[in-house]
Amino acid sequence: MGKDEEGVYCTICGGMVSQAPGVRQVLIDGKPTGITGLDECIALVKELGLKTDAEISDALLSRLSKGNYIPTRKREVYAAALLAEYRASTG
Repeated sequence: MGKDEEGVYCTICGGMVSQAPGVRQVLIDGKPTGITGLDECIALVKELGLKTDAEISDALLSRLSKGNYIPTRKREVYAAALLAEYRASTG
């Protein structure tokens, strides 16, 4: 079976991307990347009432890094993308 027939692979780490519920694709460096638990995390961070972008992105990163691989050298890129998703969800 070829790679294309096996499933979808992460463009960052090369691992399999889960197609399970709760996984959302986010553009990281222009590449679709699966993030597990993003919607739930955004809801939790909203409840914290944080005001600054730094506080919000730090809260998102710390929670999401427990269930998602976030490369150290890409933390700032992930932070910006996650903050954008957070901002988009608050309308």
